[in-house]
Amino acid sequence: MSTVLVTGAAGFIGYHVSLRLLEQGETVVGLDNLNDYYAVSLKEARLARLTDLPGFSFVRGGLEDRPLIEGLFNAHRFDSVINLAAQAGVRYSITNPHAYVDSNLVGFINILEGCRHHGVKHLVYASSSSVYGANTAMPFSVHQNVDHPLSLYAATKKANELMAHTYSNLYGLPTTGLRFFTVYGPWGRPDMALFLFTKAILEGNPIDVYNHGRMKRDFTYVDDIAEGVVRAAGRIASPDPTWNGLAPDPGTSFVPWRVYNIGNNTPVELLYFIEVLENCLGKSTVKNMLPMQPGDVPSTFADVDDLTRDTGFRPQTPIEEGIARFVEWYRAYYHV
Repeated sequence: MSTVLVTGAAGFIGYHVSLRLLEQGETVVGLDNLNDYYAVSLKEARLARLTDLPGFSFVRGGLEDRPLIEGLFNAHRFDSVINLAAQAGVRYSITNPHAYVDSNLVGFINILEGCRHHGVKHLVYASSSSVYGANTAMPFSVHQNVDHPLSLYAATKKANELMAHTYSNLYGLPTTGLRFFTVYGPWGRPDMALFLFTKAILEGNPIDVYNHGRMKRDFTYVDDIAEGVVRAAGRIASPDPTWNGLAPDPGTSFVPWRVYNIGNNTPVELLYFIEVLENCLGKSTVKNMLPMQPGDVPSTFADVDDLTRDTGFRPQTPIEEGIARFVEWYRAYYHV
């Protein structure tokens, strides 16, 4: 079995990916800075569940700490790296831009350098559906151009893809970027809509509904995301022999570089999402209808054909099932 570095291991997706790898018998070294972007207690609870499992060890620190990252790569021989640590959130990037530069850009170059100098066989990293920005052709395909981001968060994720391509070209480092589409599920982030809505409805408070509920999102259950990440990590990126510089394909390359969408391939209108949640909770709520927020996009919809072709996996958990599982977890965790 291999040794895998998972950054952001105490985060929502990192926790689930680490669990999935440990179930396969892999050795996992988790890295996380346990910052206070949201409740540290939730991150600590996730981490406590991981540290009880054989094969897992933890290092506390941030990607932007260059000496720490260099020491981490010196201390371990990683077969692969799954970089899920990043400053998340579109709206937060408007008020706290420097946090995104530190973690998503400075931190990512530290990871790339670690992989380059220590013979890592495959770097898999989190990108985002946000890179599609002003694109309106649906479903979003990795073969579309993505040069019109609408938030700094999206721009940093696009930059990660470009940085990875450079290292794949210069040093032959196989890299795979994964564009996640609106992840939800148990142990989720408290700043995301499902968490916020659930808390408000159970407390009898109104909820803020942006774009008057007409937004559509390709909500993707976290177990599907974790399975997609692990499948992609097991398929080391390779050059595309059909790639042509006269008609360059944005989704592949002549170097060992790939990007994939991981989404449910089934957009859901926000008002229906809320309706399903109300049914699961057995309570309705007052909705404050608000306009679109800066940096947001009206719709997301993932074309996952490339992921399915190359890994044999297609996310498919229905929203009704996923929300029910989240509500069950929320009630148990918060004793509601």
